[in-house]
Parts: sequence; C-alpha cells; structure tokens
Amino acid sequence: MKNIYKYLAASLLVIGFASCTEDFEDINTNPNGITEESLTQMNNNVGNEFQPMFLNVFNVTPAWNYQLQQNLLGDTFSGYMTPPTPFAGNVNNMTYSLVDGWNGFPWSDAYGNIMPQALNVKNAVQLGGDEKGVKFVHLANIIKVTAMHRVSDIYGPIRYTKFNDFATTGEYDSQEVAYQAFFDDLATAIDGLEPFIGDVQFQPFDMAAFGGDIAKWRQYANSLRLRLAMRVVNTNPSLAKSQGELALSSNAGLLESENMVINTGFPHPITVISGSWGDIRMGAEMESILTGYNDGRMETYFNPSADATLSGDYKGIRMGIDITAKGQYVEHSSIGKVIDGETLTWMTSAEILLLKAEAALRGWANAGDEKANYEAGVTESFSQHGVSGIAAYLADNTSTPADFVDALNPVNNIAYASDVKIAYNTAGTNEEKLEQIITQKWIAMFPDGQEAWSEFRRTGYPRVFPVVVNNSGGTIDTDTQIRRINFVANEVNTNGENVQTAVSLLGGPDNGGTRLWWDKAGSNF
Repeated sequence: MKNIYKYLAASLLVIGFASCTEDFEDINTNPNGITEESLTQMNNNVGNEFQPMFLNVFNVTPAWNYQLQQNLLGDTFSGYMTPPTPFAGNVNNMTYSLVDGWNGFPWSDAYGNIMPQALNVKNAVQLGGDEKGVKFVHLANIIKVTAMHRVSDIYGPIRYTKFNDFATTGEYDSQEVAYQAFFDDLATAIDGLEPFIGDVQFQPFDMAAFGGDIAKWRQYANSLRLRLAMRVVNTNPSLAKSQGELALSSNAGLLESENMVINTGFPHPITVISGSWGDIRMGAEMESILTGYNDGRMETYFNPSADATLSGDYKGIRMGIDITAKGQYVEHSSIGKVIDGETLTWMTSAEILLLKAEAALRGWANAGDEKANYEAGVTESFSQHGVSGIAAYLADNTSTPADFVDALNPVNNIAYASDVKIAYNTAGTNEEKLEQIITQKWIAMFPDGQEAWSEFRRTGYPRVFPVVVNNSGGTIDTDTQIRRINFVANEVNTNGENVQTAVSLLGGPDNGGTRLWWDKAGSNF
C-alpha cells in the first residue's frame, strides 16, 4: 500500500456500516416475508451466503483490507514479518501507537460478512422447512467459529451468542462465554453432519479444497476444536482437557495429512503488499530462527535480499525500530513463493500434529507419543513446502536460533533469548519441550501471523523480540509486549453502553497492554 491513508475515509465508512447498532435491525430482520419457489432454489439462496464468509475469514480482496485486518496486526506482532514503511511518521502499530483507523477491520469484516451471513443461512433453512437443510447451518457455524475465534483473540469480548436476536444483538459475551459457545457450536456441527456424510449438496458452494466432502468438514471442525482446546489450557485446564480429549477420540478424525485450503480465485494479498507495494518484509525472528536452524523452508517463505550489499542473504527487520524512510530496509527479504497462487490456508496438518505433541506432553488421552507427533508435524511441514533433508534436520541437536544483527543500525541488534534446539529432547523439562513444539509450530503455520501471535501470547514461545521504540504512552509494557487491540472506535461511538460492559469483562483497561482471558502470565505447567 503506497499511501495507506488514502483508504481511511472509505474504510471508516465500511466499519460504520458493518458495526453500527443502527444497522442491527436490518441484519436481524425476521425473514417471514420470504418465499422459496423450490428446494433447489432454497439451496441456492443458502449457498450464496457462503462466498462472502469464505472470502472474509481472511479478507482476500482488496489487498489493503487484508493488510489492515491481518498484516499490520498479527503478521507483525508474531515476529513473522515487519513493514519497512514508516507509516504515519513511524507512530503506528509497530511502535505500539495503535491506529484506530486500521484496527477496526478484523471487526468490520466479521460483522459485515460472517455473522450476518451465518444468520441468513439459519433463517433461510428454517423458512425452507427441509430438515436436510440443517447441514448448511452446521457448515456455516464451522466457518463462523473459524472467523470469530480470531476476532475474539484480537479484542477479547465479542458479540456472539446474542447476535441473532434484535433485542440483544449489541450485547457482548466475555471471552470465556464466547469460547464455550465455540465449543458448543463445533460439537453440534460435528455430530449433526455425521448423517450427511456422502451428501453432495454443498459441493457447488464449497470454496475449500474439500470439494463439499462432509467427512472432511467434520475433520476440520474437530481439528479446530483441538486448536481452541489448547488455547484455553492455562486458564481452564479442565475445560481444555475435556474438549481436547473429545477431539482426540472423535470419529470425525483430525487433519493429519491434509491442509484446510481455500480456493479464493484471487492472488494472495501478500503478493500485492510485499511484491507490488513493498510494504512487508521478513521479520527479525524469522531470520534468527530459520538461519540459525539452516531451515530449508526459508527458501519457500522468503526471497533473498535485493540489496547488493547483503550478498543475497536472507535478511529481516526488527519490529518497532526507528525507521525514517522506506528506502532504508525495503530491499530486505520479501515474501517468497509460499504465497503464490490463488489459495489461502486456514489450517495445516502440521499444526494439528504439533497440537497432538503438546496434548501428549500434557497427558491427554488418545494423544499418542509426544516425540512421534513432534517429528510427524515437522515432517508434514517439510512435505507441504517441498523441502528435503528432514531426517538430518530432526536429528540436529546442536543448531540454535541466531542472534539478530541489523544490517544498518547496531542499536537494533539483539541476542536470541534461548538455545532451543531442533532434535526433540525427551529428557528436557516440560517447558523446554513445549518451547520446541511451539517453535516448530510457529515455523509451520507461516504466513498466518494471527494464529502465531495468539500462540506466542499463550505460551511465550518463540522468543519474539521486544520493540526498540515504544509509543504507547505506558499502556503497553515493552517486555510484556502487546496483548490485544482496543475495542473498535465505531462500536465505542454507536454501541457505547455495551462496550463499557465489555470493558468490565476484560479485567483491565481497554488498551493493548491488557491480557485476554486465556492469556495467563507465568509457567505453562
């Protein structure tokens, strides 16, 4: 994005349209006046609601929307990527001066193109009167949970369980209540879809590589349940274990050999943000870990630096440093062929296997062997990206992440705060083994920085570098780092009473330094 501010006027209108309480009645209108000409027409009407849902879990077009929904939030806070561009005179998200005009997009995309569409599916199926239509409700709810857990993991409390009723649609759930609702919706979908295995009616509307296969959608929903179970392990261990063990024992199975990939029909937005605009580059943490490990995935994830003085090295940028002009770092490593094509990955089998490794480490039933899961997860990631040398990689018990050396300014140099190795250390402490598991999961989930940022906040791994320049005015601790995004400005202006209730559910002030419900300081065990 060459000039991000030229979009702000239009973008604020989008946010206002999507989140304003004045629109609640339109979104939640009783559909009693609608008539369906036939079952086929009903299915088409229902099916047409899915495309905006598929295209807004990650908003794929225009690219500047994705940049604001994902790239200048989780992608950078996770250590994956860093802009070389000093937006707003370098007073922006990267230096912890959070920009309201940017940070409302995860909210507006969800409440403009996910929640209303899921409600439309539910209403149309109820109106149609065909019992088999319930499968569409279950599928819409799986996508809804996929989107809304990400929104909750950015802001905390969200509008979820009361959204479908006009009288309560503006009310927020605490994150604890929202997560329980996620689990309930996933369980209902997993069980409710079982009788429809082999049904092909979703095939014309399915933008996933699953091609409408209901069995695979159950598998994905169950894998999502395992992800969310682990997310809450430090705040509610009993809930995490019960939900995790349900996932591990379910006849739906897990994504252990197939990724959840969406065929969007559009180029990946990072190809524009990185390639055309030059607005995102390799993060310093990626450089430290991938170069320290001599990890072959680096050649898929990034391109060598274009700066002739760097001799073709892979070079990253530390987030939150003093950048005065884009030209300083713009020729550092851009994003590589991992983003080629017109697909976008929601979940990888590598993530699921590494979740199983952590589940085994925690003693959850049916999780298998922690070392075997760890090695299978890394192997799946290598296979996904066509990288060879997995046997030597998994046997490497000497390589550690490299210290970061800034190519231009030594004030930004920093030592990596751990000597975490690759070969699984079965004799290590639980924390040491968890750091190995999460570090490899962090590598494998690239480029989904939102999920990586959430896992960093949950576990403290990998070791994301603190910012050098902190413009938060003391609201975000430099060492603790950013924990969330404040509530959307338009919600504050139009739904203020409910937002104030939501703030009370946070347990702290509405700023980037307040931890979410599942984000607990201290040991992971």
